[in-house]
Amino acid sequence: MSHDWLLVETLGAEPVVVAEGVHTRNLIPIGTVLRRNPHLMAIQTAISETVRGGTGLSSITPKSDSVIRTEVVQMSDGVIHGVQIWVGSVDQEPPPRPLVGPLIWNLTEGTATDTTESLRVGGWDPSRQNLHGRAFADDLPRRDLNPYEAKVLGMVIKPEPGVLICSTWDVNDYQGQPITVGFVSRSLVEDPDSNAERVICRAMNWRSVREGATIQQDLLAQRILDGLAEPGVHRALVDPTHWTLLKWLDDPAPFFDWRAGMRSDRVIHPQDKDAMTAMAGQFATGPAAGVLRLVDRDGEWTPVHITVHRVELEDGVTAALAVLRAPTADELTELADRDRRTTRLSPGRKVGSRRSR
Repeated sequence: MSHDWLLVETLGAEPVVVAEGVHTRNLIPIGTVLRRNPHLMAIQTAISETVRGGTGLSSITPKSDSVIRTEVVQMSDGVIHGVQIWVGSVDQEPPPRPLVGPLIWNLTEGTATDTTESLRVGGWDPSRQNLHGRAFADDLPRRDLNPYEAKVLGMVIKPEPGVLICSTWDVNDYQGQPITVGFVSRSLVEDPDSNAERVICRAMNWRSVREGATIQQDLLAQRILDGLAEPGVHRALVDPTHWTLLKWLDDPAPFFDWRAGMRSDRVIHPQDKDAMTAMAGQFATGPAAGVLRLVDRDGEWTPVHITVHRVELEDGVTAALAVLRAPTADELTELADRDRRTTRLSPGRKVGSRRSR
């Protein structure tokens, strides 16, 4: 065993190694990684006792020639996602322990819960971010394409238990510095015996390093994406079932409160429900387009032109590519005409600001 800290994910039947120091490891069973280590049984026991006790420990191996140290990676709800473990001689101090951040994606409700550690590892400024009720699009890298993101997004669009992913992606932190973030995620059914059964993705992230050369296909896809960018136009991937915004492909749109989601019962103007239904019908067979009023950050309604295309992320998983921009003068006139028609059909109906409702 090397003298780096190992990070093992402990949510499955057997602990699996996901990182060795700053190097990401692809879900290797701890028994495989340490198969020649004479302290394997003691290490496995230390991991089990750490998870069971919910706290780190320091123990001497049976021959008293080495020390085993462990630390827990625990989510804010008390669930332990993993254990960091180090083994060295009794007179040796371990190297600095890598920061690991646990986080949760509630795939049923469409919200993310972070920890201060997961935000810091992911390149965010924790002092400026909420920990609870975050949008998925806040947790996923913006703009940059990553070959593993299709699997992550597919897990959100088609939430099923038993999906396990371990990878890295390159992003820029909030200060614009490039970083590589390793992550592991596992989807589970929680509270199966209650009315609140939900599919949860429990994950950990850590600072990693890119192994090997950059994949040229990724660079080509990024160049294509950048080449399609237009001023004033903001593209995003959206869950086509719940209209949950998943990932920005451009800088986030500043003209509506996208963190509130895009579900019609939450952020769509009441008089635009029919238009939303019509767009959903169009999307079933092809692209859909229209002007909808979405709530802005001040709680007021703002008109947004939305075009939605169907894109296949991977086999059997389809997302919506939403293209958002400010409407033209002609489109605003059509919106006003639509309101007048709606008013004639529903006399006496009053529509105010969202804040007054």
